[in-house]
Amino acid sequence: MKLKILKSIRTNNFNDIYLEDKIQRIWREASIHFPKDKVATYGVYHKYSSNYKGDYTLSIAIADDSNNSETTLNIPDDINYEQFQVDLKDELGVINTWKKIWKLEESGELKRTYTYDFEKYDPNGKIEIFIAIA
Repeated sequence: MKLKILKSIRTNNFNDIYLEDKIQRIWREASIHFPKDKVATYGVYHKYSSNYKGDYTLSIAIADDSNNSETTLNIPDDINYEQFQVDLKDELGVINTWKKIWKLEESGELKRTYTYDFEKYDPNGKIEIFIAIA
């Protein structure tokens, strides 16, 4: 899958006191560049330093078929994913889904590879989180 990176940040879920502000800011800044026609947008988690407690890069992206290597993120097609549906009725659905993912990992029920994970925001409002697994 080829994605065009619109904005990126480096952060940590547990040690970055500005985490929430950073994430809100890059989504806001990236949204200016969203195409006018409805396309899926992605929050891609990559360049992990360790596990979910370590530093990582979050990139806001859209589908892209161009060959502009400076802004393109190429996610290999051979990665296996566990897919999680976000409860859209829950105001904190995305956050609560991540907490569920972390809990499954802690219990040994989810074997993550820490390559590329992503949130997919469909134009129809559906939100899914894809976790790379072994």
